Amino acid sequence: MKKVLHRESTRGKADFGWLQANYSFSFANYYDPQRLQFGLLRVLNDDYVAPKMGFGKHPHKNMEIVTIPQSGSLRHEDSMGNSEIIYAGEIQLMSAGSGVEHSELNASNTEPVKLFQIWIFPDTENVEPRYQQKKIAPLLVKNKLTAIIKPKNEAKENELWIHQNAYFNLGDFSETTEIVYKLNKPNHGAYIFVINGSLSTENEILEKRDALGVWDFEEIKLKIEKDSRILIIEVPLN
Repeated sequence: MKKVLHRESTRGKADFGWLQANYSFSFANYYDPQRLQFGLLRVLNDDYVAPKMGFGKHPHKNMEIVTIPQSGSLRHEDSMGNSEIIYAGEIQLMSAGSGVEHSELNASNTEPVKLFQIWIFPDTENVEPRYQQKKIAPLLVKNKLTAIIKPKNEAKENELWIHQNAYFNLGDFSETTEIVYKLNKPNHGAYIFVINGSLSTENEILEKRDALGVWDFEEIKLKIEKDSRILIIEVPLN
């Protein structure tokens, strides 16, 4: 097994006043040649957006974009005609494909919004843009990891899917739990990200917002502590 450890304190950081950002990988003005991406996982941004502020209309092309508000709410509009509010406890997925313009603005005039935005390179370019949004809680099984986003050819009707052989696994753990995570494909790697709480694996202890990328393995044992939320993004390595 090979691994790379990304402590919370080593993330790239930016403070624009209205936006406070933490970058797991090189993004905007933050550049680290050792942290360009993990396999086909290109972006994992941990953002704080002030009330009334946000990202005005801008274009994207050929990227699978996942947004997960942690607190507050986000107002989304796009050139596909979607106009939605995404609340904490929901997940939004957008395939930019052949091209889409969108805006993401804090929906509140008084409360900040905290969110993750995650980008995955697609396996097919210039597809028709598409949009999905769902509540997270009904997708999860207590004290287990659940694949809440799957590849297109594996997803059932109404499940979240992307144009890539990638899996987003999310779990809420109310009790200390030991699990074994098995890769879906042999040429994949897994990026283990602690949203809240802590876990131990491979002689490492991961705390809130720490991450561990692992590859060249078939399965990995995790001891997840009580009151933890864990995200594992499994992606092709190239």
